Amino acid sequence: MKKGKQFFKVLLPIFITQVSLTATGFFDTIMAGHLSEQDLAGVAVGSNLFMPFFGMFLGIISGLTPVLSQLYGAGKQEKIAPITRQGFFWALALTAVLLVFGVLVTPIVLTALALEPRVEEIARGYLVAIAFGLPPIFLAGVLRNFIDAHGKTQLTMRITILTVPFNIFFNYVFMYGAFGVPAFGGVGAGIGSACAFLGNLFLNVAAVSRIEPFRSYRLFAVLPRIDLAEWRKQLGVGIPIGATFFCEQSIFGAVALFMTAYGTAVVAAHQAAMSFTTVIYMIPLSVSMALTILVGYEVGAKRLDDAAAYIRLGRVLTFAFEGSLALIFLMIRGPIASLFTTSPDVHELLVGFLLYAVFLQFADSLNAPLQGALRGYKDVRVTFYLAILSYWIIGLPLGYVAAHAGGLGPYGYWVSLIGGVLVGAVCLHLRLRRVQKKMMRMTM
Repeated sequence: MKKGKQFFKVLLPIFITQVSLTATGFFDTIMAGHLSEQDLAGVAVGSNLFMPFFGMFLGIISGLTPVLSQLYGAGKQEKIAPITRQGFFWALALTAVLLVFGVLVTPIVLTALALEPRVEEIARGYLVAIAFGLPPIFLAGVLRNFIDAHGKTQLTMRITILTVPFNIFFNYVFMYGAFGVPAFGGVGAGIGSACAFLGNLFLNVAAVSRIEPFRSYRLFAVLPRIDLAEWRKQLGVGIPIGATFFCEQSIFGAVALFMTAYGTAVVAAHQAAMSFTTVIYMIPLSVSMALTILVGYEVGAKRLDDAAAYIRLGRVLTFAFEGSLALIFLMIRGPIASLFTTSPDVHELLVGFLLYAVFLQFADSLNAPLQGALRGYKDVRVTFYLAILSYWIIGLPLGYVAAHAGGLGPYGYWVSLIGGVLVGAVCLHLRLRRVQKKMMRMTM
């Protein structure tokens, strides 16, 4: 009972935070869908090019969570502030890398996709606009991981919730035109997101500067120097996590780009289905993040039995809750599709994609908690290798065969997503058992 209470105390704020973060892309998609198919498709292409790299770099920064939570659990608070300050350097360095990469690669990719001219124009403008939000959101990511590592997930929940209305407001202003601002259409979604990212940074800075126990660390009182030795140590945790996120998100991005061969209506329907699935995925993702914090804390305190108990609890609850939701959504796919589009063609395709999304929910409920548990043990390198195996070596080829040889067309690529996630879950389960046995031997 005590563990269940503590689990939900950490989980629920994380869940609300993740839903709020996802709301940015969710509302981008819905609002673009009510402009035109071209706007929805342009935002979809831009988002699917942006998100894998964005997620990867946020994943690298999230390597701070297991490191800081283990230090906190071991009572070594004096080491937390210096490591967090180095995280600010990582955030700025990652911003520079992503911007340079985007400038060099994005024009080549957009040209290669041979999109409709209007769709390409919207995608390009969306990427340029949202790029202005990268420095603030990466810096905010450092502070969010710093706060979460202390188990104070309620605070990051409140901060993120506050940014959602700003995002919707700025989207409305810049997409539809208001208060004398011209209507930018789908490009306005990128402008609105960048504004929301900046607001999120301001709120995080205010929180850690004014609220205990974070104020006592005096994060901004010392001008840090770059510590390359600390970079190597901590990035050894962060980079495999980020690379794993990239493998996961890039497979979704790759599938979305393959959809461009089937026309604008299919791209629009697929993106709407993915936006809906992403919101539902926040449940297993939140469990994953909660397990990283709780397992990291218990491992740092050398309470391995307690860590294992949290893992069992997280896995059972995730599967039960996701399964229940999947059955409900199976029955109301039509009304859900109507939320995203007024186009009959897109609606019909979307109802079909949502059927596959239900099965993807089941697969995610098995996979995500295992990833979070392994991150809590700081076992991240093998997880990255397993992601490559399950998504790129098995999943994507399976989708190509299903789409072309199997006659499933665009739906075949959803088979690759489901298959890749399931293979990953099996491999992660075996890895977790091995890590737990190793840790038990080390503490005996």
